[in-house]
Amino acid sequence: MNPTALPLIDANELARRLPMPQAIQALEQALRAGLDPEADIPRTVLDVDAGQLLIMPSTTSSYTGVKIAGVVPRNPARGQPRIIASYLLMDAVTLRPTALIDGSALTLLRTPAVSAVAVDHLAVPDAERLVLFGAGPQAQGHVEAIQAVRPISSVGIAARRPEQAVKLVERCRETGLHAETVSSEAVTTADIVACCTTSRTPLFSATAVASHTVVVAIGSHEPTAREVDTEFVARATVVVESRAAALSEAGDILIPLRSGDISTEAIAGNLSELVRGTLHVRPLKPKLFKSVGMSWQDLVVAAAAIERPP
Repeated sequence: MNPTALPLIDANELARRLPMPQAIQALEQALRAGLDPEADIPRTVLDVDAGQLLIMPSTTSSYTGVKIAGVVPRNPARGQPRIIASYLLMDAVTLRPTALIDGSALTLLRTPAVSAVAVDHLAVPDAERLVLFGAGPQAQGHVEAIQAVRPISSVGIAARRPEQAVKLVERCRETGLHAETVSSEAVTTADIVACCTTSRTPLFSATAVASHTVVVAIGSHEPTAREVDTEFVARATVVVESRAAALSEAGDILIPLRSGDISTEAIAGNLSELVRGTLHVRPLKPKLFKSVGMSWQDLVVAAAAIERPP
């Protein structure tokens, strides 16, 4: 390769450079070192004919980066991913490009890695039963990520598309997990629930969730869409990536706020406070980690990938 050429990191190269456990570790270390999610640059959301265009910049003392992501609801019917993205990593001082990364692969790595950081601090140590809503790439990534932080032995998969659910069951079984398709009532047996869907309405009843269970909701960044109901948000210890992002984009939080069923005090803390141990988590309440996806996560994981030996 020409030494002056911009490195192009595709999905395979990203996975080789930064396996899931290392991505989780990079995010944990960044938060412990003082990264403040509340200070991140808000993303810009542009409505276009195909769907939405998300422009997501972030910066540190070492790197600046920007992801341009297209969210195209009709793409799956065309055999294309719903989200297609590119990521440009730059030197923070000169803004000289450092690498161009497959942004879709980066999203599929960093999102479950962020969830795993939260799960590692919220779930009971012996959590074994994972229930997934959704069976797409993010659901598959969440199996890998949550396995990296808890001794998961059993996976239940609830999905709208039975053929996708069956495929994910087979993948899980190939790795030695007990896996099966389930209905939404399976949350009653879950230690951890991961919601990885495009649903705009709650996926299960709050009353079905045990007091020790952790629910991760990552499927939506829209103020009018949600995967968990008002009763669960009111009942749970709620942790978000940042309060600012949640109160701007997280329908799971905003819908009960607008109805007056909860107040902003329902948010117990953000991910940085959780990781640094300044957030008190009550053991006899279920936990909710609500993620909308933030630019700092892309930057941390992209920087970790480029800094590992090629």
